[in-house]
Amino acid sequence: MFAAMGALGLAPTATAATPAFSAPSASDFHLTGRKAAKVVILGGGVAGLVSAYELGKAGYDCTILEPRSRTGGRNFTARAGTEQTDLFGNSQTARFSEGQYMNCGPARLAQWMVTLDYCRELGVPIEVFTNTNADAYIYNESSGMTPGNPVRYRTAKADTYGYVSELLAKATDKGALDQQLTAADQERLLAFLEDWGSIGAKADGFGYTGSSNRGFSTYPGAAGTPGTELAPVPDVSSVFASGVGRYFSFEFEFDQAMLMFQPVGGMDQIPRALTRAVGAQKVKLGCQATGITETGSGVEVSYTDAAGRSRAVTADYCIAAMPPHLLAKLPHNLGSAVQAGLASITPASASKIGLEYRSRWWETDHRIYGGITETDLDLTHIWHPSYGFHGERGVMIGYYNYDTDADRYGRMTPAQREARAVSLGERIYGSKYRTELASSFSQSWRFIPHLEGAWHNLPDNSPDAAVLKPLVEPAGRVLFAGDWLSYMDAWQHGAILSARKAVTALHSRALKS
Repeated sequence: MFAAMGALGLAPTATAATPAFSAPSASDFHLTGRKAAKVVILGGGVAGLVSAYELGKAGYDCTILEPRSRTGGRNFTARAGTEQTDLFGNSQTARFSEGQYMNCGPARLAQWMVTLDYCRELGVPIEVFTNTNADAYIYNESSGMTPGNPVRYRTAKADTYGYVSELLAKATDKGALDQQLTAADQERLLAFLEDWGSIGAKADGFGYTGSSNRGFSTYPGAAGTPGTELAPVPDVSSVFASGVGRYFSFEFEFDQAMLMFQPVGGMDQIPRALTRAVGAQKVKLGCQATGITETGSGVEVSYTDAAGRSRAVTADYCIAAMPPHLLAKLPHNLGSAVQAGLASITPASASKIGLEYRSRWWETDHRIYGGITETDLDLTHIWHPSYGFHGERGVMIGYYNYDTDADRYGRMTPAQREARAVSLGERIYGSKYRTELASSFSQSWRFIPHLEGAWHNLPDNSPDAAVLKPLVEPAGRVLFAGDWLSYMDAWQHGAILSARKAVTALHSRALKS
């Protein structure tokens, strides 16, 4: 009965979550008299690698041209020895200790994402990524918070939920919702609010006076030590003025809700596994495409190899999985509509810094294990590592910011980025944020060669915008793939689904040609 309800759209089904996909198979060609074609793929990021991996299952002869010295695109993990030079000529070599790393690009996976299916298929082990933590901090200087006095998430939530519950309960009791709710519904609402906000009963005027949900200044202990609840409780005006409530919606977002996961050992374990599955010999590193020409019977791609020599490769089909704003700069004969679509997409900015510390003082001194501290400083987010608990060292993400803040940091030298990140973070965590620092590595995606962006700004905020139709449904032998051709831009999930769409379209054409 449940399956029948799912078919009628009345209950969730396993297949409803992700678009159906059947990987190409060599057997698909057996009754057609045809054979697998030759495909050149521009870009060795997740979309390009998945395209080659899925086509390889049917025997397609795939060649990936990747301009950088590694695969993965924006899936980039920095660890000891990692080198990076930005567009300003700033060079860095990561000096993290053994086993420490930072995910410079994607760092978390929601449990419904198809990315996890590839982790399972490719044997990439995963572990929990702590996206929200009741004991992480919120620090809003613009609302009056002062250095050394951040507020815990649990405290901010308790006070915000408490006062919202009090106000709503009072309004309900005074008849403000009589037109919207029946008497029985109002009683149910009041019962919910009393529990959700830890407010008093009607006899107490539904007042919020705090609760153990706020936390303790002295933790409950053995007999004779009941614990001391945090005090004093700020008034309702102070709580709303603090702005803490605006952070809570984050954990309800569909792509951010716990549980979330990460590959053990770094996010780049995914492109590493894909590269092994595709075959490293099929990936030409240091090869930058310089032009695309569609012929009557195939595609020719010109490129420069790792030695700087001009080369060309011909194939039956091409999947362009490069950043669209960079693809728009390549000479091609794909038509003005394709060019207009590519040119309509602009890159967005994001930056991160990894700060390695000689001790995990946030665990011992602050009792914070994973999770994210939110701030209105230009750091935006500070991440506590979700791996290596109780280890000797750890890497904090000292800032994860976007747009103009990201560009401002990106134009600094690495030393300047570190200095600013530490000086601001010290206001939240105290002196150990500076004294325990061992090394840092920073990344500003807008200024990284061959990528020059963290994610994308789409026309009408939609991959189905009219101007993008020639890219979504290309008519020729050049197909397109990338997270930017999905409703999950900036996620590997989107890149994978786009690659699957391109693979399906290419395979269908190959069976008919």
